[in-house]
Amino acid sequence: GEKPYKCSQCDKAFPLNTYLNAHLKTHVGLEKPYQCSQCEKAFSRINHLEIHQRTHTGEKPFQCSQCDKAFSLNSILRDHLRIHTGEKPFTCNLCGKAFSRTVSLQDHLRKYSGEKPYQCEHCDKSYTMRRVLKRHMRIHTGKKPYQCSQCDIAFPDKYLLKNHLAVHSGEKPYQCSQCEKSFTRKDQLVKHVIAHTGEKLYKCIQCGKAFLNRRFLVKHQLTHTLEGNAF
Repeated sequence: GEKPYKCSQCDKAFPLNTYLNAHLKTHVGLEKPYQCSQCEKAFSRINHLEIHQRTHTGEKPFQCSQCDKAFSLNSILRDHLRIHTGEKPFTCNLCGKAFSRTVSLQDHLRKYSGEKPYQCEHCDKSYTMRRVLKRHMRIHTGKKPYQCSQCDIAFPDKYLLKNHLAVHSGEKPYQCSQCEKSFTRKDQLVKHVIAHTGEKLYKCIQCGKAFLNRRFLVKHQLTHTLEGNAF
């Protein structure tokens, strides 16, 4: 089976995060003579220190043969190459969805477990995915890296830029299944569907939470299955 949870201290990998956490305790108390000169981190093996130092130097020795991207670790390059090959060897055992990278599977599994390991240092919000935390941090920093090519407006999030570009193009990709009306933004469609029905369509019988889409309800119900299996 797949082992997406990799130990940062050695080469071992595990199918579940709980197994990895248990394994990490075996490293506690190990002598770590290799100290990073740039920060406080120390390592038990010199090659682990050398890999860590790339976070400070920005060195990316592993070059993709298919495009111009480069990476600090060979394992990250291997994950990246699957974008070109289309290979998706990591499968969710709850819903069957497949992924090209272990980190993508880990992010996906947190949707079911509810685990939110990425905590904002400026407020009490936490997130299942690092990229979502990074996006949230722009609220605090005011950074808006996504610039519209049609006007001067910039956005903190690429999805907000995508919604904005639809205003320029006139594109309306979100279509109501009840009538022929289309919308530029997903949130506009959601409001429209609620106006149609007067309520959300698909309700969970275990907790009462409701969804506009049956697929979202099925995904939500798996969280109850997962909680039940935990006991």
